Amino acid sequence: MEYKQTRMGYVDGLLELARSTPNLVVLDADVAKATKTAEFEAVYPDRFFNCGVQEQNMLSVAAGLALEGFLPFASTFGVFATCRAGDQLRNSIAYPKLNVKIGATHCGISTGGDGASHQSIEDIAIARSFPNMTVLVPGDYEEAKQCTLAAARFKGPVYLRFGRDAYPVVKELHAKFEIGKGKLLRNGNDLTIITTGVMVSEGLIAADILAGENYDVRVVHMPTIKPIDRDAIVASAIETKRIVTVEEHSVIGGLGEAVAGVVSEMCPCFVKRIGVKDVFGESGEANELFDKYGLRAANIVDAAKQLLETEIYIERK
Repeated sequence: MEYKQTRMGYVDGLLELARSTPNLVVLDADVAKATKTAEFEAVYPDRFFNCGVQEQNMLSVAAGLALEGFLPFASTFGVFATCRAGDQLRNSIAYPKLNVKIGATHCGISTGGDGASHQSIEDIAIARSFPNMTVLVPGDYEEAKQCTLAAARFKGPVYLRFGRDAYPVVKELHAKFEIGKGKLLRNGNDLTIITTGVMVSEGLIAADILAGENYDVRVVHMPTIKPIDRDAIVASAIETKRIVTVEEHSVIGGLGEAVAGVVSEMCPCFVKRIGVKDVFGESGEANELFDKYGLRAANIVDAAKQLLETEIYIERK
């Protein structure tokens, strides 16, 4: 299996865009080697701005550039973009609905050795809570590149979420990307696994394990958390009656709660959420942390079996 970094998909997307988008500029908060935007700076030094360790100022500068007709991509770690600079993200970008893109790297528990201070597991919850904000969470390198290209075409603020580690390349993701649309990766009628971000590979492994036990499992991947694909969720709830959500994020405020919110309003069904269980992370190798925090295919299979063994008692009308 091939492994690649989603943050490299982001930068390769920026390099491709720059050739045909003269107003595109990239900002960074003195972490360009980590976000990989140093590779953009090497090719386009006049279109790259290091704002220093001043994330709040960087987002304000990006807002000003957008008002002057530029297309700014502001890059830093997810925890700094949403927590440290949350005021500017809300009031300077989301509130006036400016055409600023936030390239957030080092998100999720797999940030690893950097520890809890840098493992952004609440960033989706923060970003999706702001009106006007679109939230994209790609599953692999190629989809990260697709997300970056789509964000550039989209008018309005976009939060793009990338990881630090190298993650499996999932060829099923590489079809057409459209903001607000999920991707049906497997069809089935017994249960639906809904994934976002790099958890898609674990979701597919879990589906294969369950298929080997004669369960007919659907897999829907959601690279857009906001606006969420309500039609795909409703169809899954009606047709499979059981959903397991899978994310490398806190179970509070992310994919799981977005899906549960849709089904509770439209077509109630059983939902189990796989994610970080309302705790901070710790230092360690990404693989070790995935194991410790229950972000593996085996955990998905266990949750799915609990639902598959649950009697469905909700009357359908």
